[in-house]
Amino acid sequence: MLRDTITVERFYTEQAGALELKLVAGAAGLKRIIREPTVNRPGLALAGFTRYFASKRVQVIGNAEATFLKSLPPEVRQTRYEDLFSYKIPCVVYSRDIQPDRLLLRTAEEAAVPVFVCPFITMRFINLATLALELLFAPRGTDIGSMVDILGVGVIVRGESGIGKSETVLALIDRGYSLVSDDITRVTLIDGREIVGTSAELTRNHMEVRGIGIINVAAMFGVKSIRAEKRVDLVVSLRSWNEVPDVDRLGMEEEYVKILGVDVPHITIPVRPGRDLARLIEVAAFQTKLKQSGYNAARELNERLIAQMTGNNHL
Repeated sequence: MLRDTITVERFYTEQAGALELKLVAGAAGLKRIIREPTVNRPGLALAGFTRYFASKRVQVIGNAEATFLKSLPPEVRQTRYEDLFSYKIPCVVYSRDIQPDRLLLRTAEEAAVPVFVCPFITMRFINLATLALELLFAPRGTDIGSMVDILGVGVIVRGESGIGKSETVLALIDRGYSLVSDDITRVTLIDGREIVGTSAELTRNHMEVRGIGIINVAAMFGVKSIRAEKRVDLVVSLRSWNEVPDVDRLGMEEEYVKILGVDVPHITIPVRPGRDLARLIEVAAFQTKLKQSGYNAARELNERLIAQMTGNNHL
């Protein structure tokens, strides 16, 4: 499980479009680190009370803070700016397209603190920035396996090299399902409970098929054959028939694998010539969807058998 170091530069680079951020000062400080995945309005700090100042967060100045600062004499305002920038704050964002005064811009340049301007109202920026930061701070990792979206069920297909994983995924795409990633799936933990899979940006839309080479899935099967990201609902491991001595024929036992600390349903499908692996994975995805809705065919049959046996014992 990895936790990336989030710099102001990365936040700006990845979110400048969505948040419409414009850098107006302090470019020398873009390597500053954002240490907490939320934002702070520094009203109390600007008023002189800094005991509980959340200095590790992105600082947002809205209409209330800007109006208060304008009411201060220049020498007092200068002191407040210097006090603010004496902390290791990551950056300052002015909402509502409020233009920072020259005194702040000069002080920010001297302290190498990035200052941005954003057109959104303050609360909208806070909401969007908090969501963006939570995603940036989310634990990440990689899973060796291809991922397919089968009617809303995200399935990671694992298997040793040469077992037929790519051919099986290709058959699922041919059936109308969507490729999320080929061979290596990037996984992210969202809200501490949900795993989302995606592919590397560089290799998105492409997959390797043994004997053919690299193919462009979107160009060959259409844009509907690609999905940028999907929640991981099921992991399927393809294993040689001889390596699976005990096959669960009823499906009564629930198996799980941990991905980023979260239990994800797991099944093992034995592989041998003649088995339609794509169809089996398709059925496994449908079964997972039924279980998510509260229906378990194996448990229902077991309960019926127990009920019948109990009834016969009374005769």
